[in-house]
Amino acid sequence: MTAIPACRSCGAAPLAPVLSLGNTPLANALRDATELGAPEATFPLDLAVCPRCALVQITATVPPDDLFRDYVYFSSFSDTMLRHAAELALQLLRDENLSPASLVVEAASNDGYLLKNYQAAGVRVLGIEPARNIAQVAVERHGIPTRAEFFGREYARQLVQEGYRADVFHAHNVLAHVPDLNGFVAGIRTLLKPSGVAVIEAPYVKDMLDHCEFDTIYHEHLCYFSLTALDACFRRHDLIIRDVQRVPIHGGSLRLFASPAESVDKVSARVTALLEEEAAWGVGTFEPYRAFAERVAAIKRGLRDLLKQLKADGKRIAAYGASAKGSTLLNFCGIGPETLDFIVDRSTVKQGKFTPGTRLQIHAPDKLLEDMPDYTLLLTWNFADEILLQQTEYQQRGGKFILPVPLPRVA
Repeated sequence: MTAIPACRSCGAAPLAPVLSLGNTPLANALRDATELGAPEATFPLDLAVCPRCALVQITATVPPDDLFRDYVYFSSFSDTMLRHAAELALQLLRDENLSPASLVVEAASNDGYLLKNYQAAGVRVLGIEPARNIAQVAVERHGIPTRAEFFGREYARQLVQEGYRADVFHAHNVLAHVPDLNGFVAGIRTLLKPSGVAVIEAPYVKDMLDHCEFDTIYHEHLCYFSLTALDACFRRHDLIIRDVQRVPIHGGSLRLFASPAESVDKVSARVTALLEEEAAWGVGTFEPYRAFAERVAAIKRGLRDLLKQLKADGKRIAAYGASAKGSTLLNFCGIGPETLDFIVDRSTVKQGKFTPGTRLQIHAPDKLLEDMPDYTLLLTWNFADEILLQQTEYQQRGGKFILPVPLPRVA
């Protein structure tokens, strides 16, 4: 772990502390049964904000090789993600007039869930995915050309030397994971054609604040972005955010469209309006973040009280979603096997393993019907609509779901 004394984007110091979630294990460090007796490494999980550029960030970095070389999250296990990717690819195919001569590159391309839509339309693609196990699946199962590398300034230069220049560059839910934020954005500028466009998606800090999505804070997520912070960072590297959309994925995200400065005549009214809106709610002041920290403390108390009362009433409780956000919530709130009987997840990669810190065994979702717990704590609340629909029979039999944020409640 490396402590961060200054802002990851603009270099300002000191950072203003916002919230401490204590020492927690790495959120995706699932354990095998043979490892249960071994100690687990934990790391400080503290949130801060830069008073100069308004970038919200955690104050420590765990080496990327420890986090991402062998990874357990496969995007294709989510129907929501697959639909989201297909719709976005269709939009870019149309808006950018892509052809077989075009090239679409994606950093953190996972198992090819997005790029396969372009390839099916006859467009050349290249995936860059640091998790070797996932890159192998992308190549062997989906036929997506994929490099098992970390993307950044130096790797972008290497790709250009090999003859690659991107018409479209995708980076979805990866910008927050990058220790060298400036190097990543500089790499985008290097790899893009002068007429190219980078499409970036990242969870929006305002949605995190408004809906108290504190469980999106974990060691993989180094930064939590406002458009204000992103605009300053991208302009530093000669990229202009020409348009922005707010999309509901992952509890609320920003979708940016950025291009080299020389090709941008004007930015959309949406960019100007959102920058003004952020200034109005105080993106560069400390008050919104102080209020957020107070609400997080209240959620912790409320959820623990709710579960304690249910257990006192003799109710059996399980959890759905062995996700990174679930790991943060369970470890911060101190909820483990004394409260939860087991946890289920749709990912076959996770089934049979145990959650970090709390050491709950992960089963297939069918176990909800087999055991019929009275309540199930929905840790992957960002896919609530999809999961509740899949679990109609469990609910018809009397099972109930508990949603933890923005206020603990029974669905």
